[in-house]
Amino acid sequence: MQIGPNTSTLIDGWLESGRGSDTVLITADDRSWTADELYHAVCNVAARLVDAGAGRGDRILMVQDDTPAFPAVFLGAMRIGAVPIPVNFLARPDDFGYFLDDSEAVAAVVDHVFLEIVGPQVAARPQVKLIVANGEAPTGAESLDEWMISDAGEVSPVSTQPDDMAFWLYSSGSTGLPKGVVHRHSAIAATCVHYAVPVLGIGPEDVAFSTTKMFHAYGLGNNLSFPLWSGATSVYLTGRPTPDRALDRVRAHRPSLLFSVPALYNGMLSDPGFDAVDWSAVRLGISAAEPLPPEIWRQFHDRTGIEILDGIGSTEMLHIYVSNRAGAVKPGTSGTPVDGYEVEIYDTEGEVAASGEPGEMWVRGPSRLSTYWNQPERSSDKIRGDWFLSGDRYQKDEDGYYTYLGRIDDMMKIGGLWVSPIEIENRLMEHEAVHEAAVVSVNIDNRSRIKAAVILNDGYEGGEDLTAELQQWCKAALQRYQFPHVVDYVDDFPRTATGKIQRFKLRD
Repeated sequence: MQIGPNTSTLIDGWLESGRGSDTVLITADDRSWTADELYHAVCNVAARLVDAGAGRGDRILMVQDDTPAFPAVFLGAMRIGAVPIPVNFLARPDDFGYFLDDSEAVAAVVDHVFLEIVGPQVAARPQVKLIVANGEAPTGAESLDEWMISDAGEVSPVSTQPDDMAFWLYSSGSTGLPKGVVHRHSAIAATCVHYAVPVLGIGPEDVAFSTTKMFHAYGLGNNLSFPLWSGATSVYLTGRPTPDRALDRVRAHRPSLLFSVPALYNGMLSDPGFDAVDWSAVRLGISAAEPLPPEIWRQFHDRTGIEILDGIGSTEMLHIYVSNRAGAVKPGTSGTPVDGYEVEIYDTEGEVAASGEPGEMWVRGPSRLSTYWNQPERSSDKIRGDWFLSGDRYQKDEDGYYTYLGRIDDMMKIGGLWVSPIEIENRLMEHEAVHEAAVVSVNIDNRSRIKAAVILNDGYEGGEDLTAELQQWCKAALQRYQFPHVVDYVDDFPRTATGKIQRFKLRD
């Protein structure tokens, strides 16, 4: 399929080819949506956004789970030249205020279930219009549900250029507050042309199911871009993607493409109902967000016969740019570069590393971010000409496969989400018992977990009760996944001559 410069035309081609009524693009909990139905919802939302005063360049914050309302808003905003910004609906209340202020959003589309957390942040900013999805809108707010079923007629996409700003995604990056990652209108098509079609072979006969949400770059491609491009059906899962719920979707909808992350693949393998599932419809598994341990790959393959294609992508590059291929998987690696993308390994001196030597992966390709919003220093640090500096430490083997060695800056990825050790350390050290803390990521039963090494103040003793107390202490102030799964009580840390903690030794 070809699309115009405006990304919202992803859906138009199915109507132009006469297949609007027979191409089922979405299967949600209660119904299926054809291309024709989604097209009209997109146009309705676009028209009502204009009525609400939104226009070219205006930012629209999206706090939405995976329902048909998500693509209706995402594509509807771009259709009028506005800029949709999906964000993590599990963020802390203050983060939503930051998103609104940093983006200077004129409107926020919020699922009704998230109103209690997000609503006060919007109310504190009277210049932001509140639009409520998937539930009743309170007084003074607009109803997206009513917008989607209105009769606005066809809305032509505004004229845009491939390099025009299309949408943002927020990335926590390595330090500080989340960063707005600005993507162009050409980016989504690039991920489809270079990855989805040649690597996955996705087509109209496929049914895709992703456990990763669409606010995440990986989930956005899996659940929105790739199916809309190819005419495949996307199976949505609203709510927490637990292993049992993921298996239920596989049973009920028999996807041919299963997109997930290592923690959930491992969770599904451990579920008592795993072997009772009929896996015959699934032709490929896809994994990203964190490296897939080879033992999980082998167990999944041995029990289902399905290959999982592990790969590396990022918010900044929008989707996977190094991937394993069907029939040529090397477990424990991220694979080889996707056609259209180039990668190089650079050493600490900023020179291309010698063959086989580890270093930071640099990547360039057609889906690279244009900039970090209002972050000129970070943009200049991470974007060098056409290259993006990934911050990931890699090594290339003799077969051209790339193996992930960890983050350059010691950031941790837990369940596909970036976790800052500094935030957890600072929170732990606010506890009266803790003198000093150092946090690292460790592998426990083939899952990435958080380990805290803690030096206690005099008069305190480590034990199970204190560990539980420290875990709850972190959960009370941080995000639900930002707590140490393991706490080691130590007398001191391994340090350099200057006193700097040698974190890599704490991982042993």
